[in-house]
Amino acid sequence: MTTRFVGVKELRQNMAKITKEAEEKKQRLIVLRKNKPIFELRPLSGKSIYKESFIKDMGEAQEQVRRGEVYDFDEVCKELGL
Repeated sequence: MTTRFVGVKELRQNMAKITKEAEEKKQRLIVLRKNKPIFELRPLSGKSIYKESFIKDMGEAQEQVRRGEVYDFDEVCKELGL
């Protein structure tokens, strides 16, 4: 993956063009403010999207367990009609 440096103003003015080009060329964008890097943008692959979604879902599930929002085996069987 190649890296491209882009200023905040340039990114703001040409966001659609810059991001489309970065996606097509698999470029990582380093956004600069006054020639100092402030953040990074990079295209997501299909796997990355699913991984991020899975991590988020697992975090929510862990929070539900902490709050005691769980079902026991009998409740699950009853809900599923087993």
